[in-house]
Amino acid sequence: MIIGAPKEIAADEKRVAMTPDSATQLQKLGYDCLVQSGAGLHAGFSDAAYEKAGVKIAKTAEELWKTADIISKVRPPEADEVKFLKKGKLLISFFYPAQNTDQMALIAKQDANVIAMDMVPRISRAQKMDALSSMANIAGYRSVIEAGNNFGRFFTGQITAAGKVPPAKVLVIGAGVAGLAAIGTATSLGAITLAFDVRPEVAEQIESMGAEFVYLDFEETQQDGAATGGYAAPSSPEFREKQLEKFRELAPEIDIVITTALIPGRDAPKLWLADMVADMKPGSVIVDLAAERGGNCDLTVPNEKIITENGVTIVGYTDFPSRMAAQSSTLYATNIRHMMADLTPEKDGQTVHNMEDDVIRGATATFDGSVTFPPPPPKVQAIAAKPKEKIPERTAEEIRADEIAAFKQTTKNQVMLLTIGGAALLAVGAYAPASFMQHFIVFVLAVFVGFQVIWNVSHSLHTPLMAITNAISSIIILGAILQIGSSSFLVTVLAGISIFFAGINIFGGFLVTRRMLAMFQKS
Repeated sequence: MIIGAPKEIAADEKRVAMTPDSATQLQKLGYDCLVQSGAGLHAGFSDAAYEKAGVKIAKTAEELWKTADIISKVRPPEADEVKFLKKGKLLISFFYPAQNTDQMALIAKQDANVIAMDMVPRISRAQKMDALSSMANIAGYRSVIEAGNNFGRFFTGQITAAGKVPPAKVLVIGAGVAGLAAIGTATSLGAITLAFDVRPEVAEQIESMGAEFVYLDFEETQQDGAATGGYAAPSSPEFREKQLEKFRELAPEIDIVITTALIPGRDAPKLWLADMVADMKPGSVIVDLAAERGGNCDLTVPNEKIITENGVTIVGYTDFPSRMAAQSSTLYATNIRHMMADLTPEKDGQTVHNMEDDVIRGATATFDGSVTFPPPPPKVQAIAAKPKEKIPERTAEEIRADEIAAFKQTTKNQVMLLTIGGAALLAVGAYAPASFMQHFIVFVLAVFVGFQVIWNVSHSLHTPLMAITNAISSIIILGAILQIGSSSFLVTVLAGISIFFAGINIFGGFLVTRRMLAMFQKS
């Protein structure tokens, strides 16, 4: 079968659904690859690069649509493209079935199949195909870059000969994929970053990235993300009012606001209202990543950048991933390639549209002449925190009885070990010379004490413990070096073995410690 990628015809769309690298992988699955001439130019992929990867070039869109059995696109098809979707054709693209019902019905009537990449269920097995997350990651990163382009100061604080520059204060609303990407970028640029999300469980993720989580003085049990496809659930009116109250409090001191609150298929909630914009300082910037669905800010104009009367810049672009076309195309094409791998279990270039598979069924909008949207809930739900099991309360007497029993068992084990050890020492002492026994007893005690010390150390402390073991190994090496010139062949051999193993411990310890420390260093 032939899989083809046409040139996107949507205005300002620079991405492409197939790259030379992804085409190479698709060919390993048994497919022939076809791309329309010039489809990858805006993303930095020339026709020559595709031909080098074994991809055939179609001169026109009509040639590609008629030739290819499978069409991989970025944007939903336009009316001029839908007419080519005949029986047996498979379209894989962003499709937004909930907002595209008429076109979906028409394609089903034409007996073509559609896999919507925006409908891939958010379960662990499908993460490699999650194109929404791939694009959201890029949008979050790009939003900070766009904010910096419109912000008149440094992100990081500086002390120079000309004066002190305070760091920028950035507020990220929504800690999904885009929000976390924005938090990471803003923090790495040196800004003081604050973040808010209706799900309190993401606070640890936010704080681990060096940002401060904005808490509300409000108790409300949020719906689990597993029940909403991994997205935040809508909040109650009381929670919303408390949320807006907190944002009004923050507005005068925030320099940059990045809003990311959006659930596919719904209008964006209004979170940054006109009065909050009015309270912001001149020169402040708002980047609204929900502009495509109306925006989180009252004053957002989709696809435009405006400056308010009080000097606040509001960026409402809806094409952030397309503004990084090379990176976006690479990630999206990889998502498509993983989807094709699931559709081709035999790697023979023939698709198997298994509607029993949670991922394939969840992403399928039309199949065999029928509309299959909305899909049933996946058998495997999105990962959710397990509820804490209630531990039955115990009386003080029961707890005390358990402690006494544990102490008795430990004492019994220790007495048994000491008895066995003492008997072994007596057996050795009955035949070994006195000079040997002096050293042997010291050796046994050293092993016993060392074992007890290291055994009781927490695993998280084993890396700093290597510094101590390295020092001990150094002492062993010194002793072994002194003994290696012994007149006894056995002593020389044992000294050599000691040097060898102690050397492994020392150099291995330093190597592991260095790797561990490198994890916390910025490259």
